[in-house]
Amino acid sequence: MSIPRAELVTWLDEYLNTARIPDSSLNGLQFEGAEIVTRVACAVDSTLATLELAAESGADFLIVHHGWFWKQPVALTGPLAQRVKVAAAANLNLYASHLPLDVHAEVGNNAQMAQFLSLKHLEPFGDDRGLKLGFRGTLPVPLSLQDLADSVQKITGEVCLVHGGGKSMVSTVGIISGGAASFVGQAAAVGVECFITGEPSHAHFADSFEYGVNTIFCGHYESEVFGVKALAIKLEDTFGLPWQFLHLPTGL
Repeated sequence: MSIPRAELVTWLDEYLNTARIPDSSLNGLQFEGAEIVTRVACAVDSTLATLELAAESGADFLIVHHGWFWKQPVALTGPLAQRVKVAAAANLNLYASHLPLDVHAEVGNNAQMAQFLSLKHLEPFGDDRGLKLGFRGTLPVPLSLQDLADSVQKITGEVCLVHGGGKSMVSTVGIISGGAASFVGQAAAVGVECFITGEPSHAHFADSFEYGVNTIFCGHYESEVFGVKALAIKLEDTFGLPWQFLHLPTGL
């Protein structure tokens, strides 16, 4: 199966609400490659190693969560120039989706994690200048903090760091993937008993204990593999495009 790049990009932009979600990332098509897309690769990051693997896999369209371009223009020199050269040589399109792929109610990182944990009664949660970044919901049955951490570890494959600042039994869970340690206070304010995010922060180390809420840190990378995979599956179901996930964990 194949699809024109322009048609695929338009579909992605509309499905992910790209233009309507404010972000520091330049979301959407960041590098233009083949005009006809036949094979998709997806990954969390757009490093040189990722691009080389995508090229080796035969992909002509790479979807990433963390793209090349952020708050301001940057010179195409040094390592970034090397990435561009690899993408150009492979005729590889690069499509980035940061916050749009965090907040999406179907294929987003947080919605997918909530689904894997079987959370019920999901509501948007975690305000960032008017944008709700994550979701909160309730477990089918209350779990001990240790059992919940074990469940998170099973779905991420990452050894979790647990800050047990709250109740030993947990019913209400909030999820914001990536680097969201600063949202512990918001989690406590809306009755979340356990907050799940990616990486810890020194500045917010004590928040779990001072706000009285449990926090599970499951790794920035591992908390953000879900969205790109779910999006690739959606493309396969919609357009018949084969796909491959490129796993390059950072341990962070």
